[in-house]
Amino acid sequence: MQPLVMNERPPVLWLTGLSGAGKSTLANQLKARFNAFGQMAVVLDGDELRHGVCRDLGFSALDRAENIRRAGEVARLFRDTGVWVVVALISPFAQNRAAVREMIGEGFVEVFVDTPLAVCERRDPKGLYARCRQGDLALLTGISSPYESPRTPDVHLDGAVGQGVDQHVDQVLDFLRARGDWRH
Repeated sequence: MQPLVMNERPPVLWLTGLSGAGKSTLANQLKARFNAFGQMAVVLDGDELRHGVCRDLGFSALDRAENIRRAGEVARLFRDTGVWVVVALISPFAQNRAAVREMIGEGFVEVFVDTPLAVCERRDPKGLYARCRQGDLALLTGISSPYESPRTPDVHLDGAVGQGVDQHVDQVLDFLRARGDWRH
């Protein structure tokens, strides 16, 4: 186990993808892996942020941008104290993700959990896609609101090939090792 050196800033892993893509599951597994090696880590989950820090926001384009900005600010604050941060947020617009990348700086790692809409709809853990298809929910990303896929994410995880969460965790850690952020 090799802890961080004082003043060393860990990366901020920003997981983006559709609802049901597997972002939260992956985020929690990454956190567990970091913790197992003595790295303090936190998950900032979009649903949890919506119940607390961002509970006053809706789903308009402006509110979504503010939601992303707030998540980025919280992530930056944790990172600046030496905590590894894994953000699991749909973050549908490239412009908002770019703004957070600029805010975080060099340590920002965009991880695209690229799971096809059909797979996400089959999973539908919160019943959002069914509600949207029935007309009970407006502005669902991927159906009635756009999702701008990252053109050049730092890590591109293919959610359609049947890989498990452990393989996706390994892909992220391999990327971090190549950058020199992960030593295990």
